[in-house]
Amino acid sequence: MSETSPSFKRFVALGDSFAEGVGDVEPRCPNGVRGWADRVAEVMAREDPEFRYANLAIRGRLLPAVLGEQLEPALAMKPDLATICAGANDLLRPSVDIDALIESYDAAVGRLQDAGATVIAFTAYDTGGKSVFGALRGRFAVFNELLREVVEERNLVLVDFWRMRIFRERRMWEFDRMHMSSAGHVYMAIEVLRALGIEHDLVPVDFGPAQLVSPTQRRREGRQWTVEYAIPWVGRRLRGVSTGDTIAPKYPELTAMAPSAD
Repeated sequence: MSETSPSFKRFVALGDSFAEGVGDVEPRCPNGVRGWADRVAEVMAREDPEFRYANLAIRGRLLPAVLGEQLEPALAMKPDLATICAGANDLLRPSVDIDALIESYDAAVGRLQDAGATVIAFTAYDTGGKSVFGALRGRFAVFNELLREVVEERNLVLVDFWRMRIFRERRMWEFDRMHMSSAGHVYMAIEVLRALGIEHDLVPVDFGPAQLVSPTQRRREGRQWTVEYAIPWVGRRLRGVSTGDTIAPKYPELTAMAPSAD
């Protein structure tokens, strides 16, 4: 990092699987995942031995649960940088009060700012053209528009996932079609660092030529995805359970991060 890069001492990530790092498999990390937030923290740790990082995010959490479980512990750590990445799980429910979601999000952001934190906001991904979640595109668009109002009124740092067309590349996603792959998390880390004005040496994954997928392969993958992910996902929703029910935060306290080699 250069001398002109902003300096943060305490970074706390709140949210769901997006912030936890699901999809970026790394057995050496807590919960077996790394993710964009870890990668951002690793960059920050390279130049400042006093830098500390906490990640309270847990997969499957709805926004009310994120705020109810994670906000007070985050505030107690007195972060000067914070992210709240949640809302997508709420939008996938049969019914949702988007105005209420944004209202609670706004209040939480205000408390973090009052405590001295720079807050990063993320728009939700554009589901248009996706066979599974495409029908919910309108919900995501309304959520994002209301979120942008909060960003403007509170002068938040925005990472605009909605406009990242590179995520139309199928290899930016895990096979479950819901979580970013390692390549996606690397790209997201780069976008977060860019939004903060922090120099780094992270490099996007070069996929090379576009993959050609035959209709037969697409149908085979579709059947596999239905059996391995779609049916279990629906079953969990019907039973009112989540994959995060038995998961603890990966870094529940401010932690000194070891700078990565990559």
